[in-house]
Amino acid sequence: MFTKGDTLNIKGNTDADWAGSIEDRHSTTGYLTFVGGNLVTWRSKKQEVVARSSVEVEYRGMIKGVCELLWIKNLLQELKISPTFPMKLYCDSNVTCDITHNLVQHDRTKHVEIDIHFIKEQLEAKIIEVSHFNLMINLLTFSLKQYQVKPFTEC
Repeated sequence: MFTKGDTLNIKGNTDADWAGSIEDRHSTTGYLTFVGGNLVTWRSKKQEVVARSSVEVEYRGMIKGVCELLWIKNLLQELKISPTFPMKLYCDSNVTCDITHNLVQHDRTKHVEIDIHFIKEQLEAKIIEVSHFNLMINLLTFSLKQYQVKPFTEC
């Protein structure tokens, strides 16, 4: 079930489904985390408030993924296990990744400003690396969207 790797690299994938709930237009975010190539934690959650943009919801998902990576890092260190740094976080939104690496803040990002600063601190400390993740079949996207109802097309 689990494979033994040479290193204990920690990786995470985040994804979001913006305004995906048909009833209330709330978004769903989720993440997967891997240690040494093995899936160790995962979560998807419907957000409590409506996001104003897809970038906002992607960033909210990214911050949850970063917090989970930091928790795993701290857990391993308490167990006297040294993980490989930097930890890698993959996001499927180019715009969200670009905002993460851009030091200039825009009016469009002020509603996620605290999250941006938290992630930038982790990037500057070389604790995490954020990269764009683009696969034809994204496991997390599939799991978030499998329960959506198809729109009514016939009268």
